[in-house]
Amino acid sequence: MEQDALKKKIEETVKSNPIVIFMKGTKEFPMCGFSARAVQVLQTLKKPIFDIDVLSDDPLWGALEEYTQWPTVPQIFINGEFVGGCDIVTELHERGELEKMAQ
Repeated sequence: MEQDALKKKIEETVKSNPIVIFMKGTKEFPMCGFSARAVQVLQTLKKPIFDIDVLSDDPLWGALEEYTQWPTVPQIFINGEFVGGCDIVTELHERGELEKMAQ
């Protein structure tokens, strides 16, 4: 699939799911500490989390980096908006702001 088609797929995914995490591994079996921590934080929201394993889809990972201009994963979207990575969602959660964003 070409980059534009992949970016369209990313956009459709983040717009049709309230919480999306592009990560290494899955929410059940994270493959890195940052992905695991981000999933833990997102689970506190008590909402469905749509997870996508970028390790199993290298072209998608490249398109994701172009789409967000963010070079690392995990990448978290809430209500169609790119929020950031593990550190950012953790900080937002600690300040009580993540819960407001997810409403």
